Amino acid sequence: MKRIAILSDTHGLLREQVMAELAEADCSIHAGDINTPLIIDTLRQFGETYIVRGNNDRDWAENLPKSLTITIEGVRFFIVHNKKDIPQDLTNVDVVVFGHSHKYSAEIIEGILFLNPGSCGKRRFDLEITMCRMTVDTGQYQYEKVTILHP
Repeated sequence: MKRIAILSDTHGLLREQVMAELAEADCSIHAGDINTPLIIDTLRQFGETYIVRGNNDRDWAENLPKSLTITIEGVRFFIVHNKKDIPQDLTNVDVVVFGHSHKYSAEIIEGILFLNPGSCGKRRFDLEITMCRMTVDTGQYQYEKVTILHP
């Protein structure tokens, strides 16, 4: 069994509560708009990390992939920043992780979980600050929204 911290749109900010979630996780998935390599360095201190490039990730992030396909404990993930870049063919995918909108959403469509962890970085408009906590084990997953309390 593995615990995964799923986050997106940090925009250069890792809040204390987010750091606590990362410390509890075995690995992390970041769906882009990181804004600074320091965030990546910090994420990697907490273990295995899967990161894609967001639309605000400039020259410094040119070596980050635009999308990733990974398997963790038998659960197959497709990770991309913007929902519009999700391919039509999602054969052999269980969970699609994306960001960009800063709005948490979790919807199962044709057996695939489409998960946007929201933004846990800088507040945008009046949107809540969120991320996701997931547990995966032998091809099964459970997930829950994590609302970040903010000062």
